[in-house]
Amino acid sequence: MKIAIIGTGYVGLVSGACFSEFGFEVTCIDNDAKKIEQITNGIMPIYEPGLAELVSRNVDAGRLHFSTDICPAVSIADAVFIAVGTPMRRGDGHADLTYVYAAAEKVATHLTGYTVVVTKSTVPVGTCREVSAIIRRINCDADFDIASNPEFLREGAAIADFMRPDRVVVGAETNRARDLLRTLYRPLFLIETPIIFTGLETSELIKYAGNAFLAVKISYINQMADLCEAVGADVHDVARGIGLDKRIGSKFLHPGPGYGGSCFPKDTLALVRTAQEHDINLGIVNEVVHYNDFRKKSMAQRVIDAFEDTVRDKSIAILGLAFKPETDDMRDSPSLDIISRLLAEGVHIKAYDPKAMDEAKNLLSNSVQFSQSAEECIAGTDAVVLVTEWNEFRALAPAHYLSAMRGNIMIDLRNIYSPEVMLAAGLRYVSIGRA
Repeated sequence: MKIAIIGTGYVGLVSGACFSEFGFEVTCIDNDAKKIEQITNGIMPIYEPGLAELVSRNVDAGRLHFSTDICPAVSIADAVFIAVGTPMRRGDGHADLTYVYAAAEKVATHLTGYTVVVTKSTVPVGTCREVSAIIRRINCDADFDIASNPEFLREGAAIADFMRPDRVVVGAETNRARDLLRTLYRPLFLIETPIIFTGLETSELIKYAGNAFLAVKISYINQMADLCEAVGADVHDVARGIGLDKRIGSKFLHPGPGYGGSCFPKDTLALVRTAQEHDINLGIVNEVVHYNDFRKKSMAQRVIDAFEDTVRDKSIAILGLAFKPETDDMRDSPSLDIISRLLAEGVHIKAYDPKAMDEAKNLLSNSVQFSQSAEECIAGTDAVVLVTEWNEFRALAPAHYLSAMRGNIMIDLRNIYSPEVMLAAGLRYVSIGRA
């Protein structure tokens, strides 16, 4: 079984490496020659634990290949996966399908023999049918089926999510297509992974519905955290108390500064836009979109309020820049909103992240002083703001903060420390949803 994957971004690269680990012959294709050269030389374009080793192992085994030439791989492929980006379209929040449709046009010209063309990218309802129409228009004799196979990969745990997923969703309309995709995922079937076969529209909607639901849970517990602070309750006890209810579940009930990353922000907004096109009111999701934007911006005010006097000319350390640990992804990270507001207030910012420094330097103002370690970052500062809960930050003892800092303010936006321990050490400790 031969697979071609169009796009070597997060989804395409991880999926290609994992399919090759299953034993299939995979070619990942990208029009960025520099990226292909770097991947071939073992330099990954993203940070994902275990990915470099997985790619290297399968390249050495002769199962995984990389190319800028779409023709050879697509012409012999049994399945072609379109895994290009679908960024938020400027101005209206819709998913930009330019790259998806461009990939479909290129695939169409090189199809020979029966092929299943699969959209792996996160796409709005109706995209598969448009991809099919594009291929049919360009190559009316093509023998192909279209299918939808959304990805559910968490950044920082993507390989495990692919190899041992909660479920696999496949949207297809013919037994021929379903049988081929069933064969591709047979290694997961053998470990009793649920494989759900649906129609095209249902499959496309499942991904958006799932991400929107998780975004609702995150926003819900963040609002509960604010209420806990007001009434003197502990949000972690509230989260545990409701999370033990099997109808609710404990995942995504950890309070923080709001969600970011490559999926939730654009997928929730794209779902709202799709609903509006069909005159359906997704008021809950729409409110979450607005609330999360407010949530991220409001975190800077918490920092400002922690000072008894003005924050102007104060030195503040930001620990963690990526939107979550175990990734270098800075897209829609809360750190960007926080730092932007603090800079506007005249604050001197020092920042450090274990993996996201290069990307952060491209996004943040030259006014930010980047450090090479957490210790260097907090040295001589008036306050520390913990934004991303990297494990290396958990090991920093209260005494270490006090000895390195000029001030004693600690704002923990991820609640990784004990309030009792931090306060006993002499730190002015601020956290989320705890009295």
